[in-house]
Amino acid sequence: MFEPTGSQRDAASAIFNLPDYRVLSAADVGDGVRRVEVESSDPPGCPVCGVLAVRVHSRRRQALRDLPVAGPTEVVWLKRRWFCDQARCPRGTFSEVTDQVPAFARSTARLCQALVAAVVVSGRAASEVARAHRVSWWLVQSMLTAAADLIGDPDDVLVRRLGVDEHRYRSVRFFRDPDGGWRRYEPWMTTLVDADTGRVLGVVDGRDSAGVGAWLAARSCAWRDAVEVVAIDPSAAFRKALREQLPHAAVSVDPFHLVKLANDMVTAVRQRVVRDRKGRRGRGIDPAWANRRLLLRAGDTLGPRALARLKATLRTDDPTDEIGAAWGVKEALRRLLTSGSLAEAHEHKMRLGVFVLAANMPETDRLWATIDAWWDAIEVLVVTGVTNARTEAANTGIKQIKRTGRGYRNAANYRTRILLASAARTAA
Repeated sequence: MFEPTGSQRDAASAIFNLPDYRVLSAADVGDGVRRVEVESSDPPGCPVCGVLAVRVHSRRRQALRDLPVAGPTEVVWLKRRWFCDQARCPRGTFSEVTDQVPAFARSTARLCQALVAAVVVSGRAASEVARAHRVSWWLVQSMLTAAADLIGDPDDVLVRRLGVDEHRYRSVRFFRDPDGGWRRYEPWMTTLVDADTGRVLGVVDGRDSAGVGAWLAARSCAWRDAVEVVAIDPSAAFRKALREQLPHAAVSVDPFHLVKLANDMVTAVRQRVVRDRKGRRGRGIDPAWANRRLLLRAGDTLGPRALARLKATLRTDDPTDEIGAAWGVKEALRRLLTSGSLAEAHEHKMRLGVFVLAANMPETDRLWATIDAWWDAIEVLVVTGVTNARTEAANTGIKQIKRTGRGYRNAANYRTRILLASAARTAA
C-alpha cells in the first residue's frame, strides 16, 4: 500500500497558495486582470456545538481583496452556508469562516499582513502601498490602526533608563491674531524612549511639563518606581515633570546638547568680535569666518594641518584673544563631559571655572551659569553614562517617517506610524 507524501493540492491551488482554499477556476477579464474563483478546502465545524458539517445549505459569491499573484487578481469566494445536523444544537445553519477570511471580513489575512509590513517594515508611504495593492488608503490605515492596538501597554515594559526628547511635528505656521498681528506657532511633540532598547514608548503633544507629566502620571506606580535614570536635554520643563512624577529617578543631562551650547557660544563670540572690529558680518575673506567650522571641531580630533590652520586663524583674526578664549572654554567643557569619575569631573570643573574667569565675557558667563545649574545632572551623566543617544536615533527615524509621508496632518496617524515602526525595529 502506497500513500502520497507530497502536497495534496492541485497545481493551481499550490501556485495561488491561499491557505485553506482551493482554486476552482481562473479566467482573464481584461487589462491584465485575472478572476480566480476559490472555495474552502475543508468543511467547517458549527460555531456553537463544534460538530463538523456535512450538508450544504446554500452558496453565494463573495468578492475578496487579496494579494496580487503574478499580477492583479480578482478573487471570488464561493462561500457556502452549512446545516448543523446536531439535533440539540440551537444553530440550524451557519456560514463558513476561515483563518484567512474571518467573519465579516472582506480582505484576506495575508493581504492585511502585507499592507502593514509594507508600511512599517519597508518604510513605504501608505498611499503608495494602497496603489500597489489596488486598495483604498482607508483600508491601509485601518490595518495600521488595528496593528497599533496590538502593541503592548508601556506599563508591561520594564524600563530602567528613560530618554525624553522633543521634535517638531509639523512645519512652522503663522496665524493672525484678532488684533491683526501675526503669531508664530511651532507644533512640537515629545518622544519618550526606553534608553536601553531604543523602543519608543509614547509620543505626547508639546514640549512642556504638562504633556510629559500627564504621560508619566498615567503609568502605574510599579512602572514609575522601576525607572532609575532619565536622560533629557537641558530643559527646565522636562526636569519639572520628572521631579513631580519620578522623584526617585536620577536625571542625566545629554552631553551632546551641552557641547552644542558651547559651540553656539564660540559662534556668538566670533560674530561679536567681527562686528566690533569691522562693523559688518563675517565674509569669505575673513580667516575666522572661512574657518568657522574648524572652531567647532573637537580639539583632540584635529590633525597637524588642521591645528596649524586653527592657530594661524586665531593669530591673524583674533587680536583680542576672545575667540581663542571661547575655544578654550569649549574644549575644557568637552574634557569635563568625558571624565571617568566624579573626582576627575570636579577637577575639570575647577579648570573650566578658571578659564571662564580669565575669558570674562558675557557669552562664557552664560555657559558657566548653565553648567552650574545642571551640575547635579552632569554628575549623574559621569557616574551612569546614560545619554539621549537612543532617543536621538528614534527621532532620526521619525524624521524619515515624516519625509516618506510628506508630512502628517493627523496626529493620531502620526503616532501610529512611529509606535509601529519602533516596535518592529526593536523586535527585530
